Amino acid sequence: MKMIDLISENENFTAVNIGRLDNLMDYSIIHLKSHKEVKGKVFLKDTTKSTGTEISFQILQPKAELGYFHTHIQNEETYIIIKGTGEFQVDDQCFPIAEGSVVRIAPGGKRSMRNSSGEPMVYMVVQSKAGSLSQYSMDDGERVDCEPIWK
Repeated sequence: MKMIDLISENENFTAVNIGRLDNLMDYSIIHLKSHKEVKGKVFLKDTTKSTGTEISFQILQPKAELGYFHTHIQNEETYIIIKGTGEFQVDDQCFPIAEGSVVRIAPGGKRSMRNSSGEPMVYMVVQSKAGSLSQYSMDDGERVDCEPIWK
């Protein structure tokens, strides 16, 4: 199993590199419930020391399904399709997805997906506690004076 490369870190950040997304099959996890190996998936929460989100990248092989439907207790998920095409189902609705599609699902939504193409599908999932984002974007940001080191 490939390990995530640490680029740099201090008390205010952690930077990692998972490599080229075409090489996601180098990663695998052991699914906590089924205890089966899942190839082509990498989680980033622990490695980046995140306290508010779980981000994962996964590759779904051509003509393959995720293999199960699932819900969450507290967390909503946002799926971002980076490469490929397929179908996504939430509850009793099925719709097409392709590169650039973004799908947000509430915790109780029954979800799964499939890759209907002849190419691998690459996607990212951002998971966070539903209703926890009280400030965001410009409301939560402040400009500060700082000289760039890269000059």
